[in-house]
Amino acid sequence: MDAPIAENQSSPSLRVLIAGGGTGGHIIPALAVAHELVTRHHADVLFLGTPRGMESRLVPAAGFQLRLIDVGPLKNVSLATRIHTLLDIPNSLFACRRLIHEFNPDVVLGVGGYASGPGMAAALMLHVPTMAFEPNAMPGLANRLVGKRVQAAAVNFPSAALYFNNAEVTGIPVRPDFFKLPPETAETPHLLVFGGSQGARIFNNTLPAIAPALIAAVPGLTILHQAGMRHLEVTEAAYKASGADPAQWQVSGFLDDMPTRFAQANLVMARSGASTVAELAAAGKPALLVPFAAAADDHQTRNAEEMVRAEAAVMLKESDLADHQKVLACLEELLGSRERLAAMSAAALTQAHPQAAEDIANRLVSLATRSTTR
Repeated sequence: MDAPIAENQSSPSLRVLIAGGGTGGHIIPALAVAHELVTRHHADVLFLGTPRGMESRLVPAAGFQLRLIDVGPLKNVSLATRIHTLLDIPNSLFACRRLIHEFNPDVVLGVGGYASGPGMAAALMLHVPTMAFEPNAMPGLANRLVGKRVQAAAVNFPSAALYFNNAEVTGIPVRPDFFKLPPETAETPHLLVFGGSQGARIFNNTLPAIAPALIAAVPGLTILHQAGMRHLEVTEAAYKASGADPAQWQVSGFLDDMPTRFAQANLVMARSGASTVAELAAAGKPALLVPFAAAADDHQTRNAEEMVRAEAAVMLKESDLADHQKVLACLEELLGSRERLAAMSAAALTQAHPQAAEDIANRLVSLATRSTTR
């Protein structure tokens, strides 16, 4: 699948292959780096992904070329799926080697996801300078396999640097709007609850059950809850059945202006995917994080632990949410102390990396330049 690059049609002197995708947490930062490479370095950028990942939609929409290979997951899948993926690997490696010969990149960036492993492996076999991007505190399987063989790595958490050669903490590129939010000045507390674009069923079950008691305990509290489009009606019905004052809660299927929603919140209750954690840091928002228990390598727990260690967040496990009194007490304590929320906000900002896209792009350029001058 090919789409013309919409920017910088002049002859570029730098060619960059970006391999990987799957989820927004992989592809959205990759697109930010790609735009940085094009606008500042006049690079020619080609993406390598799979048909099943979000890159198949987001990359062409952003105006970049995309080539697809067939390769699937190895972790947290059935034996049949694992065998199918293993059988696909030789063909995917051959396809990646052929693509590298055709495109002749100066440097390859692996961003995680299904296509990242074969793409980086082929680059290493062909002695093309290769850099890994790792947004999580615990690197994914593809990055762990090649981490000590790549020429450089860009990570979000210092703990991830141990898995790579020549790693640098650059952070994760996030939308600039998150860095421009004004300080929260609302007189009454506001809680934002979201579990990603699809919602989180455990949040949808827990929050309505405790909403009346929480609203009673925290004067003036309002709640905005993103439930996911599939769960909107059920979650809204649960809030209504709880008896909580309808003027003090709102359920949405999907929120399309997250920087504005962050700006209005005193506290955010969320999952701890890498992009969410980076956005919380950029916005300086205190958080109650509930890691997704089934995340590969339990990386969401590791991400949350890093934010807790920085005193920017409090963490509850999924199993903790079965104890409604425990969740209620935690939210009451946080929302009832403006001083603690302010301290957590300041701590969150220390974890932010406003120059992440620029820093990653500059490292790629440096890596390619060192290779061509040897």
